[in-house]
Amino acid sequence: MSLLGCMGALFENTRLLKLLKGGIIIFVIMEVLGAIILFSLRHQIKASLRDSLMVAVLRYQDDADLQFIMNEIQSGLQCCGVESYQDWMRNLYFNCSSPGVQACGVPSSCCLDPLENGTILNSQCGFGTLGLEEVVAQSIIYLGGCVPQLSRWLDNHAGSISSYFVFLIVTEVGSLLLASKLLAGIAFARTLY
Repeated sequence: MSLLGCMGALFENTRLLKLLKGGIIIFVIMEVLGAIILFSLRHQIKASLRDSLMVAVLRYQDDADLQFIMNEIQSGLQCCGVESYQDWMRNLYFNCSSPGVQACGVPSSCCLDPLENGTILNSQCGFGTLGLEEVVAQSIIYLGGCVPQLSRWLDNHAGSISSYFVFLIVTEVGSLLLASKLLAGIAFARTLY
């Protein structure tokens, strides 16, 4: 788009400038419609996110990609599970009735300090935490789930996200007005010659 604007302005090509105007109008309409759709479907999006994260919890050991994504989400948002750390009880491997070594545990991405001596990842730091009292477990792992944490993050950053969106729209409308002014100037100059 910017190349169309630059070339249209440089060579005073009205076709390129009109194409630029049309593209900017389409972008603005798509962005506004996207924002309206996201806002109106926010509850469905949250429910879908909750369901997707629960699938990631249930299939954590079965799918390496889901495991990576869930680890990144939990360590990045400093959370554990979907709604709480107890969600890991639904996983076949972390359930307390499971015979494996991970029984009654959570992944290391749930740990407050997953690094041992600051350098080596302690993959067993969450083992046995589902069997602990909540007061004891909170000193080892994050107790809060990722959906509430993500909702809090979005609520805390809603102003900056909105400001960015408004700045983007204002910039695009400003570019649209400048292209229109340049088109009018070119048309006026051609009537003089």
